[in-house]
Amino acid sequence: MRMIAKMHLAYDRAIRAINNKKGQSLVEYLFMLGIIVVVVGIVGVAIKTFMPDLFDNIKAKILGEADKI
Repeated sequence: MRMIAKMHLAYDRAIRAINNKKGQSLVEYLFMLGIIVVVVGIVGVAIKTFMPDLFDNIKAKILGEADKI
């Protein structure tokens, strides 16, 4: 009888430990990772679009200033 009581007590403790969730779960971490991937993708597309123009402008300014010397 004592063995059954101990097993029941251990079972109750295990169930309480499983149900007592503190912090983020795996789903929340995957959701955050998905948001980060989308944001990085958008920034990558924006950089790919605007960087060639930016470097051309910088190159033109450098060469323009070099011609004045």
